[in-house]
Amino acid sequence: MRYKIHIFIFFVLAPFLGLGIAYAQIQPFALDITGPLSMQEEIFQGEADKIAGQMLDLKESIREVREATDTSTRLISMIRENAVSELRAYEQQHARLQDLVAASSEQSRASGDMVDFVLANMLGDPVGQTFGENATIKVYSLEEAGYRGYMAKVRLHNANALKMVLSGDKLGNLGETTSAAAKRTGAVLAVNAGGFFAHEGSLLPIGITVVNGEIISFETYDPDWRFIGFNRNGHLVGGRIDTKEQLAELDVLHGCSFLPTLLKDGKKQPIPGAWANTRHPRTLIGHFVNEDLLFIVIDGRREGWSMGVTLEEAQNKLLEFKVRDAYNLDGGGSSTFYYNGKVLNRPSDGKERRVLTNIVVLP
Repeated sequence: MRYKIHIFIFFVLAPFLGLGIAYAQIQPFALDITGPLSMQEEIFQGEADKIAGQMLDLKESIREVREATDTSTRLISMIRENAVSELRAYEQQHARLQDLVAASSEQSRASGDMVDFVLANMLGDPVGQTFGENATIKVYSLEEAGYRGYMAKVRLHNANALKMVLSGDKLGNLGETTSAAAKRTGAVLAVNAGGFFAHEGSLLPIGITVVNGEIISFETYDPDWRFIGFNRNGHLVGGRIDTKEQLAELDVLHGCSFLPTLLKDGKKQPIPGAWANTRHPRTLIGHFVNEDLLFIVIDGRREGWSMGVTLEEAQNKLLEFKVRDAYNLDGGGSSTFYYNGKVLNRPSDGKERRVLTNIVVLP
């Protein structure tokens, strides 16, 4: 009986014992920390490694940015230092330039005062003065210097006040007198200008002629001809011109031709043999050492009044007047000096000659 009870109890407990044994063998919830990672843990580990790599890349990028920033900072500092140095250099250069300009202005003023002093001592007081908006003009008689004639000292305030005009403003006519040209243009001062010749009832220029920047004639076959003109700043320019490129380099606005050059940079120039030691009426143009312009007309060919002046004598006298550059314009019967409404000199023909070109100065 007791044996049967044991058998009964065994059969009742058998399923539970089987389950226990199976559980002990399978252990579905046990963790083996020494075994291989689960798939989920492998995914987590991969993501962690990826993030770690990205962090390293980010750290490297931050390092590179920091290095670039440091380099930029150094460059900016260098640029700033260079800019400061350049600014200081510019300020020093500007100050020196201002000093030079002031010194030049002072020197120019001193030169002008010196020229006025020389002329006053040699010629006396001006016989006429014009203090215009465009120019200051002082006119002197040359009688104290031993000549019958006049000189104008001109300081331009406006380069456009100085012009050379064609008779009737065109070629192909019989010319016009210097006084007619002056009155037509409203000028206060005028002298005759370039050489010319008659051809088929009209006057034509010799050499090179420029009016308002336009080349009217360009002939260079005579080696003795010299160009006399003014650039766009109103400065006297001239000399031997062989090409239009040379003319363009001078930036000429007005000009004409005659001969010869008398002074260049304060030095006498050679007088052509045919013109040497001959006495005639003269029209001369030049500028003083302070850049003021001068216009001179000396009478001649009039017995008992004036026989004229040689070019050699003119050179010496111009140097005494403190003239630096000077040229001989058309002379003889063409020489005419007009100022303030009338002709002051005595033209050798007994009256004004019709000429092709005249230089005029507006007040």
